[in-house]
Amino acid sequence: MRPPSVRPGTAPPWWLEEALGWEGAPEPAPPLAGGLDVDVAIVGGGFTGLWTALSLREREPSLRVAVLESEVVGWGPSGRNGGFVHGYWSSLARLRDLVGGERALALCRAGDRIVPAIRALCGDDDVWLREGGYLRVSAAPAQDAAVDRSVLAAADLGVPEECVPLDGDAVAARIASPRFRRGAFFRDGATVQPARLARLLRRRALAAGVLLHERTRVVSIRPGRPATLATPAGEVRAAEVVVALNAALAGWPPVASRLTAFGSTIVLTEPVPELLTGLGWTGGESVVDGRSFVHYFRTTPDGRVVMGSGSGPIGRGGAIDDRFWADAGSAARAEAGLRTLLPALADVRVTHAWGGPVDVSADHVPFFGTVPGTRVHYGAGYSGNGVGPSWLGGQVLASLVLGVDDEWTALPLVGRLVPRLPPEPIRHLAGGLVRAASLACEDAEQDGLPAPILTRAVASLPRLVGLPIGVR
Repeated sequence: MRPPSVRPGTAPPWWLEEALGWEGAPEPAPPLAGGLDVDVAIVGGGFTGLWTALSLREREPSLRVAVLESEVVGWGPSGRNGGFVHGYWSSLARLRDLVGGERALALCRAGDRIVPAIRALCGDDDVWLREGGYLRVSAAPAQDAAVDRSVLAAADLGVPEECVPLDGDAVAARIASPRFRRGAFFRDGATVQPARLARLLRRRALAAGVLLHERTRVVSIRPGRPATLATPAGEVRAAEVVVALNAALAGWPPVASRLTAFGSTIVLTEPVPELLTGLGWTGGESVVDGRSFVHYFRTTPDGRVVMGSGSGPIGRGGAIDDRFWADAGSAARAEAGLRTLLPALADVRVTHAWGGPVDVSADHVPFFGTVPGTRVHYGAGYSGNGVGPSWLGGQVLASLVLGVDDEWTALPLVGRLVPRLPPEPIRHLAGGLVRAASLACEDAEQDGLPAPILTRAVASLPRLVGLPIGVR
């Protein structure tokens, strides 16, 4: 595999650079200095934290709510992802296995409110919202099963319209590639510029009276009445605490046994609108292939292609280090995916690359709850699908803070039992071995070659014990 054209680093992602330029490069909110007393302290200024803050202020305008963000809004995972917005219809098969058909359908129908909520939030603000649907494609015979499983689950549960099977010609009518064998179309998909959305949430939260402190890292949380949150230059006392830290939660003891961090890296091309027209890829569809360590790709309004690879490193003991931000191997796999899956773009120039961590739960479905004996609430485990479901997370966490039993706390994401992952260092060592074997298998399958028997055996180990690996 060739080295990437552009190596990712620790600089802000292109999404954030573009969003800040569009916004006029506002100054960050001031770091916390001294003491602060609030009703609710939210740790993390990404999608989940800001949606929670807005929901709380909307439901209880008298609440004093503070959001503490260690960098600036949009720097972390909320500004580094692919910008795919969808709910849970594409996860229906997995959800049915976990929670049963009726509860899975209830969650999917709740997710139908995500895109309208984002549309309502935007108003005249341009976050590049495009409602073009979501495609799952097979690029190798071994990937056919991922497509077929989605189609069969929707049909079995009486909602075939939510996962429409596409033969090769039907896929080609949406995006022409000789690599795509067949696919499935989900109508609930959309795309956004994720950092623009995060920055819009920031502005809406400030306008709603939320207190925001950027460049304020929370170094400890001491539960109590009130709870105490220590930062380098101050302290927050709060009756209720929400921890919304995405992959950084992999090192937080209350959830660490059920969560790990995976790396994901994106490459971005120069604008090539004429080539996209030639491919027929003009409908704005977001696309994912049938791998476990997926390729995910979409277009931008000026005709660029975003190609991501969820094949990065696995976390070690919950630490989020430079491996996640600067993984050249994942950037190379993303670029190779671009040129392999879309051969018409083989000579297109890659201009940017960036990476970051993904919070992956043991069963690839998020979970929400309250630390027993405290008023500290959390949500984690979006597993590569957080842009849309973070809106649901905000509603759930607001209800947990307010202590109400309602439609949000009744969702099967709340209070559920999540399998435990193996302890460290077994988790990291075994996970790395399985990751390498899985990548080798998937690369061989895409090239039409058989993987060695031993490699396939190692790659299958997690499925044998009921613990999937990969970001989807």
